[in-house]
Amino acid sequence: MFNALVLTQEEKLTKANVCQISESDLPDGDVLVQVACSSLNYKDGLAVSGAGRIIRNFPMVPGIDFAGTVLESHDERYKAGDKVILTGWGVGENHWGGLAEKARVKADWLVPMPSDCDAAKAMQIGTAGLTAMLCVQALQQAGIKPSDGDVLVTGASGGVGSVAVTLLAQLGYRVVASSGRVEQNGALLATLGASEVIERSVLDVDARPLEKQRWAGVIDTVGNKVLATALAQMQYGGVAAICGLAGGFKLPTTVMPFILRGVNLLGIDSVSCPFDKRQQAWDEVLKLLPASYYQDACEAIGLTQVPEFAQRIIKGQITGRVLVQL
Repeated sequence: MFNALVLTQEEKLTKANVCQISESDLPDGDVLVQVACSSLNYKDGLAVSGAGRIIRNFPMVPGIDFAGTVLESHDERYKAGDKVILTGWGVGENHWGGLAEKARVKADWLVPMPSDCDAAKAMQIGTAGLTAMLCVQALQQAGIKPSDGDVLVTGASGGVGSVAVTLLAQLGYRVVASSGRVEQNGALLATLGASEVIERSVLDVDARPLEKQRWAGVIDTVGNKVLATALAQMQYGGVAAICGLAGGFKLPTTVMPFILRGVNLLGIDSVSCPFDKRQQAWDEVLKLLPASYYQDACEAIGLTQVPEFAQRIIKGQITGRVLVQL
């Protein structure tokens, strides 16, 4: 028997309880993993709190990522004792996830843990950090250089945003961070490398189709009006890498930024990212994140604290990454 956070639904209300389950309770999969660490992401916050329709099949163990050690494997790529990382693939939504001391998953969903990494560091980066690295790589591959101008990061206080700020600053970009709570989060974002911190409300407006040109690049985790305003302010040939819908999935914009300024809009999905690209992103993010990041932008909690932190994360009261130790 082992501990797990199990979500159930009673009269349309989601309940989260830490309880003991057995290996026989776990869904089918190629590889059984002893989970050392998971993390708490915005999507986990919605699932655990019941604030969003993330989970449709109950019971469910949430947790969209985890890192740990292989216990059993029916796939030749992994053997007992191997260190592995899982991000995405519907884990914690459609398939029992990382907020349990053991998990059974498909081998295709795993990547070997890089040699210079451990479980805690992997989950301090987690799905959010992987997504941030993919966004940064997308800007680089599209030709956006530090000399081209400011790069805007929206939702900068969150998991993806805080890592993106750090990565861009390490690469020499001038980063403007947008946050819904500048007074609360501004100092930390400056520590992570933001040259300027602006209120989200400045962007969360009904913008004109085209505004004054400002951003060479954008990493957006919010969507809706915030993204629309950012697109209207893009420089000619600017690139926006978008990866989140915290502000909603609507996009009240026009074709004018794309036609008259040649703006490029790139969607980033870490869930179905090909294996080689995931492995490359993990290697790169580990090289770029400074040692100070793991102290400045991460908070460690236990499994019993997850319901409380889930409420806080969807209210925007969490800055940076939340590591769940198992």
